Order: sequence, then C-alpha cells, then structure tokens
Amino acid sequence: MRHRRGGYKLKRDVGSRNSLLKGLVTSIIEQERVITTVPKAKAVKPLVDRMITLAKRDTLHTRRQAAAFLETPASVKKLFDTLGTRFGQRSGGYTRIVRLGFRKGDGAEQAMIELVGSELVKRAAERAKRREERLKAQREGREPEEETTEEEEK
Repeated sequence: MRHRRGGYKLKRDVGSRNSLLKGLVTSIIEQERVITTVPKAKAVKPLVDRMITLAKRDTLHTRRQAAAFLETPASVKKLFDTLGTRFGQRSGGYTRIVRLGFRKGDGAEQAMIELVGSELVKRAAERAKRREERLKAQREGREPEEETTEEEEK
C-alpha cells in the first residue's frame, strides 16, 4: 500500500531524481524561467516555492539550508538578495506553469515554469533600453529609428 507516499517518480531512481530536481530549482532561480516537461514542472514547483519561503526569512540557518540544496553559490546569493525581497509581501504562489504544447521529437508535453513577476522585470529592462536609444537619438539631433514591417518597406 502507498499510504501517504506522494510525489513524482519521473521514471528515475532516488539519486537521479533528487539531482534532476536540484538542478531544475537552481536553473529557475538563476534564469527565472525554464522550459521543461509538465510532470517535471509540477514536481519542481513546490521546491522552488519552499526555497523562496526560506529566502523571505533570511537567517544564517535558512541560508545554509538553501546552500545545501542549491548547486551554485550565485543562485543562493540571488535567492536571498533579489528574490527574497521581491516576494517579501507575497504569501505564496511564487511560480507559474504555462503549457506550451507538444515537443516535436517525442511528443512530450512542454511547459514553461517561471517566477511570477519575471515578465515585468524583463519588460522593464526592454523599456529602459528603448528609452536610452530614444534619448541618445534625440541628443544627436536625429529621429529615433522606428521598427518597420515588410509591407511598409514595399
């Protein structure tokens, strides 16, 4: 009987599964979004949420717990310096799973798991870059270059 034996096996033995999940959690923290299969995304979501909850507490003990789980020191630093403060007022639900369709090679269903709010961070960076280009063009006394489509060029 499998009473109270939850979780995802992912067709791997214990060591391979733990290694896979640790790698996925580290990648999500470093890159803020990862494309993987749906079962892996569902398996890694509670682990990422647990790491962010540790980062919100930010004590020496929680830093050591996170460092024991994550694979790189850079991910631990980003987790506590950036993500812990970003999600400080949020009480849960730090990740989102978006289904992307089926992979061409083997037909596995793909999903993107991302941190909530990461799309706003990326948009803000793009917006700042466009603004800098526009200001630079104005200083040089020329019109900013607008993106044109193929129909406008004809």
